[in-house]
Amino acid sequence: MQSVIVPHLVARCDEAMLSCEGLFAAAKARVAARLAPDGVLQRDALVREQRAAHGLAWLATTVEALRQMARWAHALERANRLGDVERLILQAAFGEYLAQIAGGIPMSQSEFVRPSDLWLDGENMDEFHADAVKELIALGTHAGTRAALASHLVAGAMTVGDAGLDETMGLVRGQFFRFAQQKVAPHAHQWHLKDELIPLEIIAQMGSLGVFGLTVPPQYGGAGLSMTALCVVSEELSRAYLGVGSLGTRSQIAAELILGSGTKEQRERWLPRIASGELLPAAVFTEPDAGSDLGSARTRAVRQGGVYKIYGNKTWITHAARADLMTLLVRTDPASTDYRGLSLLIAEKPRGSAADPFPAPGMKGGEIAVLGYRGMKEYEIAFDGFEVPVENLLGLDEGHGFKQLMGTFEAARIQTAARAIGVAASALDAGLRYALDRHQSGSAIFEFPRVADKLVAMAVEIAVARQLTYFAARERDDGRRCDLEAGMAKLLAARTAWSAADNAVQVHGGNGFALEYPVSRILCDARILNIFEGAAEIQAEVIARRLLEERGN
Repeated sequence: MQSVIVPHLVARCDEAMLSCEGLFAAAKARVAARLAPDGVLQRDALVREQRAAHGLAWLATTVEALRQMARWAHALERANRLGDVERLILQAAFGEYLAQIAGGIPMSQSEFVRPSDLWLDGENMDEFHADAVKELIALGTHAGTRAALASHLVAGAMTVGDAGLDETMGLVRGQFFRFAQQKVAPHAHQWHLKDELIPLEIIAQMGSLGVFGLTVPPQYGGAGLSMTALCVVSEELSRAYLGVGSLGTRSQIAAELILGSGTKEQRERWLPRIASGELLPAAVFTEPDAGSDLGSARTRAVRQGGVYKIYGNKTWITHAARADLMTLLVRTDPASTDYRGLSLLIAEKPRGSAADPFPAPGMKGGEIAVLGYRGMKEYEIAFDGFEVPVENLLGLDEGHGFKQLMGTFEAARIQTAARAIGVAASALDAGLRYALDRHQSGSAIFEFPRVADKLVAMAVEIAVARQLTYFAARERDDGRRCDLEAGMAKLLAARTAWSAADNAVQVHGGNGFALEYPVSRILCDARILNIFEGAAEIQAEVIARRLLEERGN
């Protein structure tokens, strides 16, 4: 097996990173010269040259992903944990992603960013193709590498290869892997097919395990764990069922808003009940005509005595009927038209039922039927005088809602990346089981190279997306701004989930199109990940803006 692995692999990856960084610097300079020629990013140029801007974001994401794979390999090597499977994953990751950088990075199934899209020329590419790059592309994409890695794929393993976490995080993963596989996975597909809400007994068990207060400080009833721990838990829950993995997201957002911007009284009142799972929150931000432009939200909060009366419409509200608490984005300054007039309210509501989803005066709504991402259901809500006490204004200060909300996006996108990794892992699980069990012409179809290749590609891309996501989580844990890293993790992990799910369906052949097979659900669930928490196009533009606005750094 050692014969298929590049000699001095980690050192060769370091050399290849120098080529990647040089090419990215050249691309960034070329794009900036056209989109920000005077040092200020021009909006019309950003629209006109959208392909180049988004392509730069994808190039930056790919380079950062390889950088984190190299970091992972160094850490494992120092700990004497870099074995054959990890070396093969590293080699395959560098081989494939270096080849994509040179030939075309997929932004979607039909859109690729080529070097010429970033105004890179032959000289730039000649410099990129140093000996280490050529060697890694040749051996990393070789059939022998894929075949060697295929021999390491084992159904039921928690991860393929060493994820690089410490012993504590390994124990956390093991605990939630067992819970998810025993309590959730056997029922998930029926919940999906019947479009049922996740049973309350499952939610109660999740509360007992501390899912809803993982990152809440202990003084408020939480576990006080890291963002990395939240990623590990989200992965394993989403691996069993995306709906279950996403239950904690609403609690994470609500708790972070209250912890970061709430008053002492608000923190003491709400956080312990959110952390225990007693209160299930819903994030009520999106409006029918606003989409990703939250700053233009028009739902009004009119103050009358000791209450705000709410008027307007919200949509795509996950778990809204069953929620006990809403983090509600409203316009408290009627004279404003942008983000400066927005505030956040912590709005209590009675828990609804299927027959009466919103049993509260001043609000009504209905379910939005969806393709996947079931288990919590999606709703639209119309507010007509719904009352929220004035003391439930987050921070007791109007006009700061947008800024308060933006502060949660880093954590939300990191957690979404972790959920995407879990969905991708479930696709690998399903595809691998089927490939080992399904026989054709006397052999398991796993023995056919193009079937095994698909599964190997899933394992490699999951490993890459995982390291990029853990990097973003560590940046968050260390208190550093990480909106760029979080956006990159979400962008890559969502693409990985869709690719893995699509390939798992292909491995199943015709059976993959049958509703009775769980892989059909996995495909439906994977599709949402490129849309919510910032669609891939929006995410790429956010990354591009950061890169171009900070190009001198």
